[in-house]
Amino acid sequence: MAMGGPQRRGGRRMPMAEINVTPMVDVMLVLLIIFMVTAPLLVTGVPVDLPDSKASALKSDDTPVQVSLNGKGELFIDELRIEEGGLSAKLAAIKTARTDEARVYVRADRELDYGKVMAVVGEISAAGFKKVALVSQPTGSKPRS
Repeated sequence: MAMGGPQRRGGRRMPMAEINVTPMVDVMLVLLIIFMVTAPLLVTGVPVDLPDSKASALKSDDTPVQVSLNGKGELFIDELRIEEGGLSAKLAAIKTARTDEARVYVRADRELDYGKVMAVVGEISAAGFKKVALVSQPTGSKPRS
């Protein structure tokens, strides 16, 4: 028998009855590496130095709307920058687009003025959102950047 695999009498090869899984394993490993590299980048959002709190973590089944205020006072909805005075219109559009009772998480930098944060919370409440939560960082944990 020759080294090229099983052969029939006429010199033709028999069909191979085994599945070669090496290419599939290679593709799966590449996908695993891609997901391992990109997953931490998806959860960062807008960099905000959150204040410390002893409150427990929020548990939510739905996807909340995140309103963030960074250290410069710039306003973001999720990762989209909102111009000054445009928050009410954006929130109204989100409210009409969502059928469920949307939850809004407010993330504000610890260096911001309390009045600025409360003005944003007031606009969120005026837009019709009833479930508003202020996000903080657990006491003793290191700040995210």
